[in-house]
Amino acid sequence: MKPTLAGYARASTIAEATAWLAEAEGEAKVIAGGQSLMAAMNMGLAGDTRLIDINGIAALQGIRVEGDRLVIGALTRHAELGRNALIAEHAPLLQRAVPLIAHEAIRSRGTIGGSLSHADPAAELPACVLALDGRIRIAGPEGEREVAADDFFQDVFVTDLGSDEIVTAISLPLAGADETHDIRELSRRAGDFALAGLAFVKRGGAHRIAFFGTGPRPLLARGVMAALDAGDTAGALEALSGDIEPQSDAHASAAYRGHLARVLLSRCLKDHA
Repeated sequence: MKPTLAGYARASTIAEATAWLAEAEGEAKVIAGGQSLMAAMNMGLAGDTRLIDINGIAALQGIRVEGDRLVIGALTRHAELGRNALIAEHAPLLQRAVPLIAHEAIRSRGTIGGSLSHADPAAELPACVLALDGRIRIAGPEGEREVAADDFFQDVFVTDLGSDEIVTAISLPLAGADETHDIRELSRRAGDFALAGLAFVKRGGAHRIAFFGTGPRPLLARGVMAALDAGDTAGALEALSGDIEPQSDAHASAAYRGHLARVLLSRCLKDHA
């Protein structure tokens, strides 16, 4: 099936892009890497779509340190996350996630801003940003705002992003020397979306663990985290079922996804006790 376009515009500034989105009144889509959007259009799931290309907006590019935060521009490609020295030093969880994302061709074009905006509940990067206690920088016609990752992801493919807003950057706390970062997932084949996965961060005695593929959005495992912070590993495993919301689909049953999540958590805790 050929996608149907209602128009195409290439923005050169954030203000230009958000003004065009507001003018379209929900009938436009932002395109950067296009790895999810073009697939949806080819399947006829996006309707008559007006595309606003943001690849030329310089303000959405770059990775830098601002005070005690690492700031990642929304147009940063997945592949760049995997090779950038600042990511390796200050957010190694993202670097470790990159080889798990689909295939090399997709990693070379997909962007972190696009992944977060699309909010696939089985995707790696939204869970990583949640585990890293990240904040999402957003711009719209009314100005800029910043929202915690835990509030940004709301449901399957649903975020706090307005129809006239775009993600501009992701802000993360700098990793400390004593931090542990890990990501694990189980899928049917390499490159497939995860049947279950977790992103693990340990800062001193405090844990942040986000599961993906086990609910309608990346889920922060609060019960698991509280038990681990108290030194109760057995309690953490018992708390898991109350922290995730696995659902059955064509790929796996809810019970199987829950089992895989427990296996991943058990293995991770064994390695990082």
